[in-house]
Amino acid sequence: MDWLLLRGLARESAHWGDWPAQLRMARPEDRFHTLDLPGTGLAQHLRSPTCIAGMRQFAERATRQLPRPLGLIGLSLGGMVALDWALHRPQDCASLVLISSSSGLSSPWLRLRPAQWARVTRMLTQADSDRREQSILALTSNRPVTTAVTEQWQSIQRERPVRRTDVIRQLYAASRYKAPPQVPLMPTLVLASRGDRLTDWRCSRDLAEALECPLEVHPGAGHDLPLDDPQWLIAQLNSYFPVDQRFQAVTG
Repeated sequence: MDWLLLRGLARESAHWGDWPAQLRMARPEDRFHTLDLPGTGLAQHLRSPTCIAGMRQFAERATRQLPRPLGLIGLSLGGMVALDWALHRPQDCASLVLISSSSGLSSPWLRLRPAQWARVTRMLTQADSDRREQSILALTSNRPVTTAVTEQWQSIQRERPVRRTDVIRQLYAASRYKAPPQVPLMPTLVLASRGDRLTDWRCSRDLAEALECPLEVHPGAGHDLPLDDPQWLIAQLNSYFPVDQRFQAVTG
């Protein structure tokens, strides 16, 4: 099966690090693809939409070459795009995985913890991009971050900077998003961490209850679960979407 990975606020495909490579090693029968949303990465020249539906429509168009249905894996803002896609065009989606995501189902002070409001504001106004990337890592990761990862993230921002206006537009889109009141037709899994200092894990609980799907919660990782514990994520995928069972179902 083909899977599409969608990153979060002001992040691009390169911020996945080596997690896509780890996924390919763990699930060689599957194919994993990444996509940059407008305003980021290879799409940095495009203006970010101010609604999740606009980002979803861009993702649909930009991945026409990929076979349908796709497995969708979305982190944070990317999870909102993936969910919107799965609910509006279920024929496009075979499986859905939402990581550290949220929606209007949860209170604003859970979606962005009040203790971080001032910190996020400072990051938005921080002119030094290297310091800003260090601050983002310090907020979204609960593990010791290597110098190599820090330098990689700083290099990404220097080479493909995200405009402040696009960050604000993405924040506005995320703050307004509320998923349609329906249950996904495809197998769906919600993943979160109790240690998330940016978005309260209970936002994921609210999502899982509304979507009537399983929720798995990591005990101590940060908001950026693929960075903090990529193997835990892979274990959840293998448990809920076993390749062998799916293959037998298709061929048998």
